[in-house]
Amino acid sequence: MSEIAIRAQGLGKLYRIGQRERENALRNVLGPILRAPWKLFQREKKETFWALKDVDLEVKHGEVLGLIGRNGAGKTTLLKILSRITRPTSGWAEIYGRVGSLLEVGTGFHPELSGRENTYLSGAILGMSKREISRKFDEIVAFAEIEKFIDMPVKHYSSGMYVRLAFAVAAHLEPEILLVDEVLAVGDIAFQRKCLGKMGDVAREGRTVVLVSHQINQIRRLCQRVVWIDAGSLRESGSPSEVVSAYEAAMARGTQNDNQLERSADRALFLRWQIDQPRGADPHILNHTGPFTVSFTVDIRQPLEAGFHGAALFNHDRQLLWAWATQQHDLRLQTGQHQFRYTFPALLVRPGPYYWMASVYEDHNLLDLWDCVPAMIVATESYQHPRDEWKGILNIPTRFQIDSVGDDD
Repeated sequence: MSEIAIRAQGLGKLYRIGQRERENALRNVLGPILRAPWKLFQREKKETFWALKDVDLEVKHGEVLGLIGRNGAGKTTLLKILSRITRPTSGWAEIYGRVGSLLEVGTGFHPELSGRENTYLSGAILGMSKREISRKFDEIVAFAEIEKFIDMPVKHYSSGMYVRLAFAVAAHLEPEILLVDEVLAVGDIAFQRKCLGKMGDVAREGRTVVLVSHQINQIRRLCQRVVWIDAGSLRESGSPSEVVSAYEAAMARGTQNDNQLERSADRALFLRWQIDQPRGADPHILNHTGPFTVSFTVDIRQPLEAGFHGAALFNHDRQLLWAWATQQHDLRLQTGQHQFRYTFPALLVRPGPYYWMASVYEDHNLLDLWDCVPAMIVATESYQHPRDEWKGILNIPTRFQIDSVGDDD
């Protein structure tokens, strides 16, 4: 068997805005002509857009690949092409193995059939024998937690029941390649955790998984490689820590720039912030757990005789992690630009975006209060528990060992 599970080259998908794709059946061609023949002589302008454009992709057998990006970036379109649901406008894709896909709640289920019948139908579509499906059937029903409703038509299922059975079927019927698109957000927290555990089992069994998720912690935990899709194109591909950090930095920068009010000040104005040491390619990404230095540049436009400065650090949930301030009225600064610099021995927090705030006062008058942009992205290795529910704020490297204790101790 080839080591490649999925190979795609030059994939593109062009859509016409406001027009649904239809089969080129004779009635679909002749119908509009017979209803309005004069339109044959009219030029109709149709706006188009590329949902996916010129995407090259290779996924190895046994690899867990994460796809991230904004809503509408093209992630779902890519999975639909790989699942043979949508035909590409350009390019090609080859799949080497049996594919199971879960792109929408109940994808592939027939609403009039029962849960039992849909389970056997899905297995048959995957190429499994009735005996193979029967061997897995009890495990699927137990995982989905729908024992009482397994013989009910699935059109009567709630969305939660639908997605539980759909995921159980897709994960347990042993496809060689599993394509999953954000469906775990439908289930409750307990079921999401169970699904994540099952996907981890699937990955450890050596099967290929392509996962689309907006839950970045899931991507960090499960994936060996991450691809960032942006505006229909492949923007970056690499290790989870590198790609996710770059994505978070771009999202935080865009969000904060969009929300940042125009700031002006007569006497003092913060201009920028950066990580001075260690200095990397991006001065707003912290990628190690050792000492580092941060500076805030302020433009003093009138001399300060009794100034006061403070700084603070918040996490993504706006929880205060650290704050410090000079003694009241200690600052005496002449006009011009000055740097307020802080050196820390370490910042042992979990990877993700963090937000600085800087302020300067004179007496009790606020001269400038700045929610610093862009966000600081902590892109260090995670030293936390592998399960998301046990991940805390701190991210502390530690060493674990087991010592034998003698009888004399």
